[in-house]
Amino acid sequence: MPTLTGQNDLSWLGVVTEGSYSGGLIVRLFPDCEAEALRVGSFVVLEGQRHWYFGTITDIRLRATDTALTADPPAHGSAFVRRIIRGTHAYVTVEVRPSLVLEDPASPAGSKPRPARTIPAHFATLRQATPIDFEVVFGKEDRYRFALGTPPTMDIPIPIDLELLVQRSNGIFGQSGSGKSVLTRLILYGLIRADIASALIFDMHSEYARAPADQPHIAGLAEIFGHTRVRVYTLDPLTDDAASSRVVQIGLNHIEPEDIELLAQELNLTPTFATVSRLLKRQFGDDWISKALAFTEEQVKEFCGETGAHPQAVDALRSKLSRLPERDYIVTRADNSTLDDMLRHLERGTHVILQFGRFDSMLDYMLVANLVTRRIHQRYVDQALRQSQIGASDAHRRRLVIVLEEAHKFLAPEAARQSIFGTIAREMRKYWVTLLVVDQRPSGIDTEVLSQLGTKIIGPLTDQHDIEAVLTGVSDRNHLRNLLANLSPQQECLVVGHAVPMPILLRTRPYHRDTLLKEARAGDDAARALLKNLIGEDS
Repeated sequence: MPTLTGQNDLSWLGVVTEGSYSGGLIVRLFPDCEAEALRVGSFVVLEGQRHWYFGTITDIRLRATDTALTADPPAHGSAFVRRIIRGTHAYVTVEVRPSLVLEDPASPAGSKPRPARTIPAHFATLRQATPIDFEVVFGKEDRYRFALGTPPTMDIPIPIDLELLVQRSNGIFGQSGSGKSVLTRLILYGLIRADIASALIFDMHSEYARAPADQPHIAGLAEIFGHTRVRVYTLDPLTDDAASSRVVQIGLNHIEPEDIELLAQELNLTPTFATVSRLLKRQFGDDWISKALAFTEEQVKEFCGETGAHPQAVDALRSKLSRLPERDYIVTRADNSTLDDMLRHLERGTHVILQFGRFDSMLDYMLVANLVTRRIHQRYVDQALRQSQIGASDAHRRRLVIVLEEAHKFLAPEAARQSIFGTIAREMRKYWVTLLVVDQRPSGIDTEVLSQLGTKIIGPLTDQHDIEAVLTGVSDRNHLRNLLANLSPQQECLVVGHAVPMPILLRTRPYHRDTLLKEARAGDDAARALLKNLIGEDS
């Protein structure tokens, strides 16, 4: 048997007998190959004459050379007879779908995997993938490659490329209870440890900074990395973290008509609200909400006479807006110091978690997340334009990843056209700002936005509309749909897109407090040692 990697103990499985590029290859297993040891999704390598092909088993089938054998099987015959028949007249085939190919089988380390655009000839040999094969395809785990998990049938860490990940917006999807929050924490842990982008996390349920009360074994990001690398802000001064956090206040003067438009469903606004809010903004500037709430009956009539607005529409909008000052974090007028402080930390490389505390309704979450992100959008666009005008380099710019839960509320087809998050998903990559959307209902997200997501990490989904939506813009949908249908309820996910060379099914790594704390400290020690060596060389 030929050997690709110089190993003589490779597990050879069978040879190619038929197939096609579009439909997959049929491999007849050797008689001594135990079919029950294989499973759909197992990783294999096909060795052809010029290339080797890395792929997965997509189906397993029992076959027979004679139909009489299946009509009258030797069920009660001797074990010897069954052994003779098995592998000759009765045999097993597997269907293999090659995903990647290397040009030089003799030296895989010297070739970069690329998508398979051809197939091997008849009688190419099939073997199980080895750790060396995985290293050639996915690379070794290092600072910029984070091992999210292992294949379900193997104990081989599979890294995702974090540098490629942060270049585009991404999504984490899965039904409620499938572990989306843990997956998100793992990705954020890898990004913070690699220090290649700042993260802004809108923490709706106060579960990212500290360990949740019902899950003390899960360390929060602020606990792992400390105050110098992760800053916590809060809307609620009564939270346990308030003493070590900066309290955020939002002024009515910060709120724009676009922010209110996003809340149309939450506030049950009438169709005329958009026109009235813009007329108020044009008339009173930043004080449009406080002025409208203080209107007397005569002032309403005067305003309507000047602008042509309908009095009932103005009164209806005022009634809905009156819910905003009821929130403790909203004041009539506030300066920009807290939001500017948050932006400065993000630009310097500190990661920011904004907690909502008691104010964890969708109304609060959508209002604050949209408002803060709109300011960030303006700041990053202005910086990019200034640098372009003076011909400055991008070397010192800091990428930003915005983590957004309940993303379908912000990115529904109607909302995506007016919310700042739709703008970021479509065009902010060129300004170095991307989204990490987390959601259990991908079918509620605009299809254009879904198609722009570079990498999707998909947990269990049961609704067919959600499955179809999450595979928007992905090739080989039927195969991936089958993989999704066989995911375990927890701790398994499908990763597909920009950050991995091919779609891969993973059993996610445990999110253990002690392990992560130890890894983070080891990374800090290595960074300090490197800095010390650099200083020593310079001196």
